[in-house]
Amino acid sequence: MSDKVSAALVLIGNEILSGRTQDANLKYIADSLSAVGIVLLEARIIPDVHDTIVETLQELKTGFDYVFTTGGIGPTHDDITSECVALAVDQPLELHPIAFKAMDNFYRKKNIEFNEARQRMAKTPRGATIIESTASIAPGYVAENIIVMAGVPKIMKRMLVDVIPTLKHGKITQSMQLHTNLPEGVLAQPLTDLQSRYPQIDIGSYPQMTDGNGFHVILVSRSTNTSALAALDIELRKMITAAGGIFDLDAKPELID
Repeated sequence: MSDKVSAALVLIGNEILSGRTQDANLKYIADSLSAVGIVLLEARIIPDVHDTIVETLQELKTGFDYVFTTGGIGPTHDDITSECVALAVDQPLELHPIAFKAMDNFYRKKNIEFNEARQRMAKTPRGATIIESTASIAPGYVAENIIVMAGVPKIMKRMLVDVIPTLKHGKITQSMQLHTNLPEGVLAQPLTDLQSRYPQIDIGSYPQMTDGNGFHVILVSRSTNTSALAALDIELRKMITAAGGIFDLDAKPELID
């Protein structure tokens, strides 16, 4: 198990950028990866544009342990993710024998023509590993460190569940949080000082609005180092008290974007 396993996510689709389709995958992927110690450090939404996809994947695959993609692996003309992945990993795009056989058998039993458009979904970069999943007859796959999944949330979720056990895992990130009535303007400098003293911890400050109580702030600390988290929690409580504030308010906040 590694201390830190990093990941990036590429959400591919014009329909997401246009607003016609609302992304439902990012949170699920981030939560699922975090649960096994894979830290999602970057997410990008990009269009179905050939050069953009290739360049994005080439950049990210060298900077992260894993790059996850969603979308663009269907049978239509704008489903170009696989050909772009093939270029990104410098391998030819070809029919995957296992995927082709499974899809051929499937369509034969359904008495549906396994036409050229459907056969496109059986193409992967040479050397790719099929994600063994019952989610869809059209496969997701792993090419080098790029994990290619469907964009449809129900199918993507099943593919992710099936591929996660095959990946290397890291230490689980733990989190602690405090609610305080102090505004961010008062907290800013003390938090800056604490962050410099605890570089191994990610400290976040999130303003909230509560019913009848106005604004307050949630301080969230995240790290794989539990002893450092505990020490920081004590210091945060002291900092809040010293500044004349209180913490752990009994409030049900609504996050303000």
